[in-house]
Amino acid sequence: MTINAHFATPTKITLGDIQLEVFEAGRENRGNPIVLCHGWPEHAHSWRHQMPALAAAGYHVIVPNQRGYGNSSRPPKVEGYDIAHLTGDLAALLDHFGYRDAVFVGHDWGANVVWSMALLHPDRVNRIINLALPYQPRTSIPWIEFLEGVFGPDNYFVHFNRRPGVADAVLDANTGRFLRNLFRKNMPAEPPEPGMMMINLATAAAPLGDPVMSDEDLAVFIAAFEEAGFTASINWYRNMDRNWHILADVDPIVRQPALMIYGAQDMIPPSETLAEFVPNVEVLSLECGHWIQQEKPAETNTALLNWLAVRQAA
Repeated sequence: MTINAHFATPTKITLGDIQLEVFEAGRENRGNPIVLCHGWPEHAHSWRHQMPALAAAGYHVIVPNQRGYGNSSRPPKVEGYDIAHLTGDLAALLDHFGYRDAVFVGHDWGANVVWSMALLHPDRVNRIINLALPYQPRTSIPWIEFLEGVFGPDNYFVHFNRRPGVADAVLDANTGRFLRNLFRKNMPAEPPEPGMMMINLATAAAPLGDPVMSDEDLAVFIAAFEEAGFTASINWYRNMDRNWHILADVDPIVRQPALMIYGAQDMIPPSETLAEFVPNVEVLSLECGHWIQQEKPAETNTALLNWLAVRQAA
């Protein structure tokens, strides 16, 4: 399925030993790249509202299905999804297009990749816009151990790591129901049994809240995960402790200008230490939940374009 009739058919781009499925808009705006990075369990289609607006504003918009998603490669080994590989893909994507650096925009897990891109490949990132997930400082102990100590063994981050294959099978068997239940607006701030939230959503009979997207748009996500399965994307979570070690000796300060956009009803709370680690950050909150750019597309586009215009003029 294509993102939108106005966009070119996606290109399969070979980057070393993998291929990424990449959507583009504004190819004529050569020299002004912006890379949009989706979250979990999403797809390049999550940026469908932003692509035409950014292209019209003069950007070459590059939107990959990152490894493990859509028709991009799905390496068989878990370690193939660590943060060195995920950020390396984005650096290689810039090389493919002949760009030294770009603006990077991320949502959810894509935001984590963008924050890490600024740490591991700082010369390739000139500005950052992240949605939903603020910068996550490196904890004193590996992340999964830390999360297990705080939230217990049924937290889905912990569950994905400690019980490999279990959630994958449940989500694969209930793909449509899971995604239909997950992509909702106005969900309660504290869902029942939050530790097992993902499996609960896959087996719940009735969704909570209003749908984030149309049935036609949701069908793009469902078709993609029915084809690819969930294991490759969940393997991103299974590298969190490996990522903790990869980042051990890296300067933790993000020095690029950054915009952090929160959803006021999101279950992810704002960071209390964001400015310590991202000193050039501005913060904005929109009245929505977690799926910010899909719940509030016009407001998100305005926020992106206004901030980029000011930063470009500075």
